[in-house]
Amino acid sequence: MKGVVLAGGTGSRLRPLTNIINKHLLPVGELPMIQYAIEKLCKAGIQDILLITGKQSAGLYLEYLGSGETFGVRLTYKLQEYAGGIAQALALAEEFVWSGEKFVVLLGDNLFEDSLTPMIDAFEKQDEGAMVILKKVADPRRYGVAKMRDGSIERIEEKPEHPSSSYAVTGIYLYDSTVFDIIKKQTPSKRGEMEITDVNNVYADAGKLTHGFFTGWWIDAGTHESLFQATLFVRKEDR
Repeated sequence: MKGVVLAGGTGSRLRPLTNIINKHLLPVGELPMIQYAIEKLCKAGIQDILLITGKQSAGLYLEYLGSGETFGVRLTYKLQEYAGGIAQALALAEEFVWSGEKFVVLLGDNLFEDSLTPMIDAFEKQDEGAMVILKKVADPRRYGVAKMRDGSIERIEEKPEHPSSSYAVTGIYLYDSTVFDIIKKQTPSKRGEMEITDVNNVYADAGKLTHGFFTGWWIDAGTHESLFQATLFVRKEDR
């Protein structure tokens, strides 16, 4: 299985830091944020990784990560020319993933404690479709939320005012290669982006969206407060 790390976006919630550097290169503890995603994939046995990022800091990624050999992986790079949403960025991976091949996607600002190995093993046994990783959170209104029915995901609601569950959809997704055909049929949302929630709901509507759970800590380090909290989590884990 291959891995795709999405590290584009403007990082507007982390300004002024992101006025000068891509948010995924900001430090979390002693390491750049992006290194945690690379290491999580490597520890789960994934060595072929595509890193998708914008123009702003592409040279810095190359300088720091290089070919990936230092981290035990093989890195390929692709530029996202404009910020058009997660699904738009994911579409750029089509040439990297073979037809019929499964792969795992990480949003580079998602940091977490659990190993990816159990989820990857379970998805390898799944005939087709997609899998998302859920985490029970105190305030699910900030995230995509899984609407559950009889132990399965009926629908994912994006930032609902009245969430139907406490399970947030984290930024870790597993797909078969049909995801690229699904993306091509999507239209931009009201905010002008191709939404990954819309893609995941196509799988849910077809009864092909499974899920796993994170039991350890998980955080979307996209704000100043969550970036600080992520550093505390990482430092505690290292002790």
